[in-house]
Amino acid sequence: MFQALHLYRSNFKPSARLEKPYAMVCINIIAADSNRDAEFLFTSMQQAFVKLRRGETGQLPPPVENMHQLWSASEQYGVQQALSMSLVGDKTKVRHGLESILRETEADEIMVNGQIFDHQARLHSFDLAMQVKEELLG
Repeated sequence: MFQALHLYRSNFKPSARLEKPYAMVCINIIAADSNRDAEFLFTSMQQAFVKLRRGETGQLPPPVENMHQLWSASEQYGVQQALSMSLVGDKTKVRHGLESILRETEADEIMVNGQIFDHQARLHSFDLAMQVKEELLG
């Protein structure tokens, strides 16, 4: 992502529609009241990525306590690389991660994704993410 942003900005040419580069980054945020709860919820997304890499289809799977029995070492590495920009944790951890991403990317806009199996947990995660946004940006 950082290389793509650098290339975009360094090769940008102003136009009638856009005078200067405008960068939007999309990040996964899985927020919960504790880091452990967030990591548990995140296993749904991890499982979905494993299935995607295996060519399997289906709905978002429910979270599991332990991913180790569900993926090989190479699948684990690939999924961790693919999801490396994900912010998973409590409000404090998500805030620190978002501060870092904003600083490193200088993004003009952030789009948030959060694939969480349980609807209420998903709403709570988005609520926590919005609280972090308000704390950081007003």
